[in-house]
Amino acid sequence: MTNPFCDPYAILFQVYGSGAYLKQAVSSVPIEELHRARTVKIVYGVMENDLLFDHYIRAYAAKNPKLPVRIILKIGLYMLLFMDKKRYMVTDNAVTFAKKLGKGGAGGFINAFLRAFDKDKAVLPKEEIKNFSVRYSYPEFAVKRLLKEYGEDAEKIMSANQQGVFVRFACGEEKIKEYIKDSAQATPFEKTYCFPSFRRDEGYDAGEYTFQSVGSVAICEGVKACENLLDACAAPGGKSVLLSEKCKKVTSFELHEHRAALIQSYASRMGAKNIEIVCRDSSVYDEAYAEKFDAVLVDAPCSGFGVVNENPDIKFFRKEEDLIEINKTQKRILETCCKYVKKGGMLYYSTCSVFSEENDGVVGGFLKDHTDFAAQDAQSPLPFVRKKYGIQFLPHISMGAGFYFSAMQKKG
Repeated sequence: MTNPFCDPYAILFQVYGSGAYLKQAVSSVPIEELHRARTVKIVYGVMENDLLFDHYIRAYAAKNPKLPVRIILKIGLYMLLFMDKKRYMVTDNAVTFAKKLGKGGAGGFINAFLRAFDKDKAVLPKEEIKNFSVRYSYPEFAVKRLLKEYGEDAEKIMSANQQGVFVRFACGEEKIKEYIKDSAQATPFEKTYCFPSFRRDEGYDAGEYTFQSVGSVAICEGVKACENLLDACAAPGGKSVLLSEKCKKVTSFELHEHRAALIQSYASRMGAKNIEIVCRDSSVYDEAYAEKFDAVLVDAPCSGFGVVNENPDIKFFRKEEDLIEINKTQKRILETCCKYVKKGGMLYYSTCSVFSEENDGVVGGFLKDHTDFAAQDAQSPLPFVRKKYGIQFLPHISMGAGFYFSAMQKKG
């Protein structure tokens, strides 16, 4: 049997050492299929607690160990604190793996660290921002924003856990019953359920179901049926496919060819034949699309801080200065794509962020400059907080989803 440190280390080294995104590393690194679930649990758990584990390492190490040893320690800490593994087993496996990795010289240090570690003696910072940053492994700039915007709810947002695996079915009710059994939790949306875990089978390739977050489904629910819709930032294709069920034609814009191919693959698997995929930059105006669409959905690139419970590496990679460029891109895409809306048509704006500067801030600035558009009263069966120009889903009240949605109509 493979050492339980081996596969998690291989994935995490790609993230920490090469800057790979976690999902990319999990899919690209060859790992033992028998223990895939365990490996994925560990790597996601380590990323979710990255700053906390850094704090523990600093508390118990005289100097910061080199990257390979730090990764081994973080895997060991996760096993001890979150998987309830025996200390001797974790320590022995960690030291054995370090030797196989050619880091035998660090074996004594790893052994001493894991045997001596006591989380109660590694006191967390007392100052609120630093405390939350370490406890929930959020960068300090994000903690400050959350506290400013949400007050006492900020901690609830940061501590919200992933709800499970969301599955949207496209098959008949009898077939759905075979899948859901007793373990599934219903969502407010038709044929969409949340499972503690879900093993993909041949039904996935047959288009009987797909994996789609409840926030993504909520955004599609908010879009009204129409003849001709543009999904301006479409990859990997989940929203385009779902919207193709209630819109006669969907045009999907995607900047990168390899991601456009993902949309094509998604649409083919789900049998969506009314989607036209166009590889182009949604921030660059094209006269050919002027006032062509009954509705345009701008699901804009964003910081992603509404979905860190699904993508914990966002907290590791995202820097405060990134938000400035992201914000510019959001405004540029919205400014361009509004020109593609017919008179009387709808313009929808969404993100997977909880920061107002990416959400109501963008929409408010847009409406101030475009008096030919007016905000509409967006609604959803998924619990939300109403904002001035849209609705905000929050992880602690919206089944883990941290999405924003705004609907605007062009005057006719």
